[in-house]
Formats: sequence, C-alpha cells, structure tokens
Amino acid sequence: MIIPLSNPDITELEKEKILEVLNTPNLSLGPKLDEFEKKFADYIGSKYAIAVNSGTSGLHLCIKALDITDEDEVLTTPFSFVSSANCILFEKAKPVFIDIDEKTLNIDVNKLEIII
Repeated sequence: MIIPLSNPDITELEKEKILEVLNTPNLSLGPKLDEFEKKFADYIGSKYAIAVNSGTSGLHLCIKALDITDEDEVLTTPFSFVSSANCILFEKAKPVFIDIDEKTLNIDVNKLEIII
C-alpha cells in the first residue's frame, strides 16, 4: 500500500512552461535558466544566483566557496540528509557532528559552544 505524502499541484501554466523547455535543444542550460537565475537574484536582493541540479551540488559549491580543505573541521548535524557530511568529505575535510535540540530539531547551540 502506498500512502502519498502529498498530491502534486501542477497547473496548466506549469505544464505549458515545462513543454516550452522540452521543445528546445536546451534542457539544462539556455535562456530559461538565465531568466530564472536573474529573477531569483532579484527576488533575494542579490547580484548573482546560480541554479544547480540538486541540494547536494549546492552544498558542495558552498563548501568550495569557503575554501574548506583537508586541514579543516566543519561542524554539522547527523540529523540531516547524508549530503551535509558528504559535501565536507568531498573536499577531504572532517565533519564534526553536533547533536540536535530535541525541541527545534536544529543543532543544539549549547553543545556547539562546548565543541568550539
């Protein structure tokens, strides 16, 4: 038995926009991507925005942008998708796990202070 978490909410407008891209030779790059990045940058008040194919790619770019290397330790939570630690490992750095606050499910800042 499959229990759906949510029903997709895809309108005709979204289907139309998807078909516009599918009917071009540019499925992953091209004018629609440029338009999206520009509109997103404007929306968040940034000069630039870079779209990537996944959260993992985005996290990896963040680690690279911070010049994290094999000499670094990076604090993260074990209560997350595996990419949180993998992106640190991709750059040969050491992930240091900090437990979560049971109320917020975020990193427990009190434990963070102990590790630092």
